[in-house]
Formats: sequence, C-alpha cells, structure tokens
Amino acid sequence: MSRVSRRTVVPLLLVLVVAAGIGLYLFQPWKAFTDTTVNEALPTASAPEVKGGEPSMKSTRPKALAEGRFVTHEHDTSGTARTVRLADGGQVLRLEDLKTSEGPDVRVYLSARAADEAKAGLDDGAVALGKLKGNLGSQNYTVPAGTDLSKLRSVVIWCERFSVSFGAADLAAVSG
Repeated sequence: MSRVSRRTVVPLLLVLVVAAGIGLYLFQPWKAFTDTTVNEALPTASAPEVKGGEPSMKSTRPKALAEGRFVTHEHDTSGTARTVRLADGGQVLRLEDLKTSEGPDVRVYLSARAADEAKAGLDDGAVALGKLKGNLGSQNYTVPAGTDLSKLRSVVIWCERFSVSFGAADLAAVSG
C-alpha cells in the first residue's frame, strides 16, 4: 500500500472546508432548530378632521379589506393574512398568529395566483413586501402605494434561495 502524501491531504482538506462553508451558508441548517417571534400591533393612523374651521386629528380604526388562512406548501405554515386600509389611506398586509419554519432569505409576497398555484412559483406581477420578520407571531408589511389589491389573490411566504413556497393564503374580500 502506498502512503498518501501530505501534498495530497492538505489541498483535499482545504476543498472540504470550503465546500462545508458554502453548504452552511446556503442551507443554514441551524434555522431548523430556531424560531424568531415578532408581535407587532396593528398600526393606527390619524385622519384630519375639520371642526368649526379648525383641523384636528381624529383616530379612526383600520378597515379590513380581505383575509384568508394559510395553507402548507413546503413547510408547515398556519395563521391568517389580512389586508387592511389605514385611516390615512395607506395599506398594510397583516400576518396574524403566523407559524412557519425559519429559512434562508424568506420573503413575503402578494401574488395574482391562487394559493394552491403559488406552490409552483411566483407570477411575474408578484409584489415583494420584504423579508419575513419572524416565523412566529403577528407582523405588518406596508403595501407599496399604487398597488391594486383587487388584482392580487394571495399572500405567499417564499424562500428566495431555493425558490419554494413555505405556504400561502388566498385573500377573500371582507364584507361590511
């Protein structure tokens, strides 16, 4: 038997260390064992009210526009998604009692696709709302001004790194 030379072992070990580092960066396996809880209150805004010629600020309640329950795709996902119009006219997506997995580069989208179709991928017109703040709890995402919510059918929790949907919720108009 021939002995393996040091000139062979050292480069091989370096390649293995680099490959392990890349694997850890891409997969972030520790996230399978961690949770991030976020519990934000629903934002309130004040709308100007004119009384006797003097403007004053009157707090009004946000108005729910649409809502739906999350369904699981690649990771167990549950909770409620709700779009809300604030008194100042701004729109917010609110995730309530969200439970899903942590993952690398997980983001929140509004999509024209139905929740079950979003499992196959995001549509070209999907609206990015930002990185998922936490995999547990209740959180708010500002909907960009000018977004037509009537054309968007679902909310998708999407992992950019692996192009998979963790879960999605169909949005149905709230009556009243």
